Amino acid sequence: MKTLFLLRHAKSDWSHADLPDIDRPLAKRGLNDAPRMGRFLAANARKWLPDTIITSPARRAHETAELLAHTLKFSGQLRVDERLYPGDPGSIFAILRSLPPGVSRPLLVGHNSALELTAAALTQPRGEPANSISIPTCGLICFEANISDWGRLAPGKMKLRWFIIPKLLKKLAL
Repeated sequence: MKTLFLLRHAKSDWSHADLPDIDRPLAKRGLNDAPRMGRFLAANARKWLPDTIITSPARRAHETAELLAHTLKFSGQLRVDERLYPGDPGSIFAILRSLPPGVSRPLLVGHNSALELTAAALTQPRGEPANSISIPTCGLICFEANISDWGRLAPGKMKLRWFIIPKLLKKLAL
């Protein structure tokens, strides 16, 4: 059984119009939401602790990954993959298919529309109309697949298990 987490980066700060897109930092809301997601995962760590975190090189994504990892007390591998910025489903599938079999629960931190399109592709077999999944900033989706090797991952092979957003966690006081 393999579990995959897709996390859209937390809310970014648009107040620095002169910064290149890749260099935009997190906004105050993002600085609060990323640890909130980490606390959610930590509360369910027996089932949902990622064993590797792969992030886009964009500052806002990397900061999201670092805050989440810090909150989780994550001791596994945190790596940057250039293919996640801006990303596309083909690149994300390539990243996943290249994971070693020992990786069971990767968490990818990236951007829309790549994550939304990938989420739809993961659950829809080829040739069927794609579902539309809207992922707000710092939205976290969990998928599971009954596969032994990431190299066997194909469109439609995963089942969506849950989807959580910061707004809901705030309401739950988490």
